[in-house]
Amino acid sequence: MTNDPVIEIRNLSKLYRLGTIGTGSLRQDVQRWWYTNVLKKEDPFFKVAGNQENSHDFLWALRDINFDIREGEAFAIIGRNGAGKSTLLKILSKVIRPTQGVIRGRGRINSLLEIGTGFHDELTGRENIYLNGHFLGMTRNEIRGKFDEIVDFSGVEQFIDTPVKRYSSGMYVRLAFAVAAHLEPDILIVDEVLAVGDAEFQKKCLGKMNDASRKEGRTILFVSHNMQAVSNLCHRAMLLQKGMMTMIGPATQVVNRYLSGIQQHQLMQQWNDPNMAPGNAMIRMKSVQLIPVQDDVTAPIDIRTTLRLEFEFWNQEEGIDLATGIHLFTQSSECIFDVSSKSATYSKGLIKGNCTIPGNFLNDGSYYISIIFVRDTSVEIFYLNECISFEVEDYRENMNWYGKWMGYVRPNFPVTLTPVPSL
Repeated sequence: MTNDPVIEIRNLSKLYRLGTIGTGSLRQDVQRWWYTNVLKKEDPFFKVAGNQENSHDFLWALRDINFDIREGEAFAIIGRNGAGKSTLLKILSKVIRPTQGVIRGRGRINSLLEIGTGFHDELTGRENIYLNGHFLGMTRNEIRGKFDEIVDFSGVEQFIDTPVKRYSSGMYVRLAFAVAAHLEPDILIVDEVLAVGDAEFQKKCLGKMNDASRKEGRTILFVSHNMQAVSNLCHRAMLLQKGMMTMIGPATQVVNRYLSGIQQHQLMQQWNDPNMAPGNAMIRMKSVQLIPVQDDVTAPIDIRTTLRLEFEFWNQEEGIDLATGIHLFTQSSECIFDVSSKSATYSKGLIKGNCTIPGNFLNDGSYYISIIFVRDTSVEIFYLNECISFEVEDYRENMNWYGKWMGYVRPNFPVTLTPVPSL
């Protein structure tokens, strides 16, 4: 990777008018065409429309984006759905034009924005390989030299002379990615297309992109919701929010910022007035909270994180025989575990409880916790339902496969392999 920028973006913006094609006036449409296509000036209509900040008729898909991408860099663009990621990639791929701003770049670009981008349904796989190579400015001999490698990577040898309209979505995307990655573009743009592939295909694609960036010096622009893949593959990342750039920097830092912002969780509840707190004549809650045990308080909860549940409640009955159970559920209400305190006799007053969920136990996913209070080891007296909810993010080290890990739990049990000496 060099420090020379291969792509420069300055003051890039894209404005859409909702519900209407064009300006609604033939005269204004002709004027816009003349200004933007002949005079190469800024669109006068959108300059006026963009000043209507509170108008519901216009939408800024992108607003004042500025960044550089260096040669040989793997660069990620992340953000929630609707943040403007795909719009930005389409502008860089010259599929759509920006409303304002400047883009400077050099080198051949190949874009994989959706399944089979640039494919013609009526042509065979073989014909589409040559067609895409021609679009990149490659000669027939250059394409022929890469042909066998493309077909082998895609795994569609048996159907290479079949029209691609008869391919399954998996076959389609395999061939599309193989073409995009092997025809030696200087810049490869990939937009979430790997989500449709199986685990084996994802591993091959991510490995190929990693080799293209780190070994062959090609530039990769990568959009994905798989944050582990972004962290492992990319050098830097940019976070988009509602069309605006909110952070740019090392991929791991940007991913942590993004995950900490999107984790939908309720890690604490507190009630100061016993009369207003959840409960009944026997039990009244005071507080419940889930504390991630980690040095960096801004880091997201992931599979390595130890979680400590702490709760307080008012016992309102003297000499009660009481036990408390912790129920952990998946978001789909499947119980992961039910653990309980030992039954004991308690006086009236405030009681504290705690439970620790060790790191490297839960799989990634969404969870919630409920607490049950039981009298005489058998009689339920109160159930605090879904008092805590949280997200656990994935984490993988030294691994190029990013498919979903099976199971609700993910313990770090040792598995060893021992070579058997030959006789």
